[in-house]
Amino acid sequence: MSGTDRTDEMRPVVKEFLLRGEIGRIVPYGNGHINDTCLVEMREGEENIKYILQRINTSIFRDPKALMDNITGVTRHLKKKISAAGGDVRRETLSVVETTAGGSFYRAPDGGCYRVYEYIDGTESLEQIEKPEDFCAAAEAFGNFQYLLSDYPAETLHEVIPDFHNTVKRYERFLAVLREDPLGRAAAVSAEVDFVKKRADGMGELLGLLADGRIPLRVTHNDTKLNNILLDPATGRGVCIIDLDTVMPGTSLYDFGDAIRFGASTALEDEEDVSLVHLNTELFAFYVRGYVRGCRGTLTEMETAMLPSGARLMTLECGMRFLTDYLEGDVYFKIHRKGHNLDRCRTQFALVAEMEQKWEQMKKIVGEEAARAGRD
Repeated sequence: MSGTDRTDEMRPVVKEFLLRGEIGRIVPYGNGHINDTCLVEMREGEENIKYILQRINTSIFRDPKALMDNITGVTRHLKKKISAAGGDVRRETLSVVETTAGGSFYRAPDGGCYRVYEYIDGTESLEQIEKPEDFCAAAEAFGNFQYLLSDYPAETLHEVIPDFHNTVKRYERFLAVLREDPLGRAAAVSAEVDFVKKRADGMGELLGLLADGRIPLRVTHNDTKLNNILLDPATGRGVCIIDLDTVMPGTSLYDFGDAIRFGASTALEDEEDVSLVHLNTELFAFYVRGYVRGCRGTLTEMETAMLPSGARLMTLECGMRFLTDYLEGDVYFKIHRKGHNLDRCRTQFALVAEMEQKWEQMKKIVGEEAARAGRD
């Protein structure tokens, strides 16, 4: 937590929510790419009560009501399941704070849309794996998220970002931006462009399985990076899945694949030296183990068999998105230096290339871990 105190600026917004106590201070919080986030500290006697305030990025989430309908629907379902299992509903899932008008978000006079969550204390999030057990714990938590929502009617969720993981349409968009080349950047990234084009034929693999009913439609988180899970520092176990903005209907392979492309890499997502980027197969095995265990038998045989394909395709899609955004002028992902999205793109493509080299090993690991889960 760092940055300028924004108490005076945000005080009118905070007063629109049903928060306990009097406003203490409001400061920037976290390092998310999309929404602006603040920590709100409220004081009630000797107690310091914390909340998370976010301004929703409505240039990306154009229908904030649909967005918040998804989040409130899913969190209500999670609370019922957690409560039935004897868990802590205030700690194990996000709690949306209502506005004074009884809504899930507040639209300010300037058009800005805001929401508030209760702060979950005594937890931490990690930007990169510190030890393999952390990754296994994260996998089990995301698998448990799938398990708890396995009976949620995924088809009732709004597509808050239409075609978010429609890799075919992502590719079509990439080609359109490439043709337009609004900033004249295409000539300098011909190697990256060729990398994408050579893999065009496999872009629709997961979509085809969904369309044919060979894998089930599920509630998916769609942004399963390690830092989107809160961990208990004492036990190392996952406590709560956060950042539910992209909860939508999809396939479990999206969630598994996105986690692998971020967490099983030996380098950060924006590493400038791609020679440092490798697929850590030990971490891959740990994640498969935790994810399958967390899902508790809800994954089908086809879903399990396709886990390596989910990892490869989600990594390719993400790299293609970074490259598209770079060509378009960095309009989606926040950047912090010149060429930031290009660096991100290159790390993803380096990881895809290594997955392809280690393909048989990845399939063997999945088979072994699925067999282990069957014995446990």
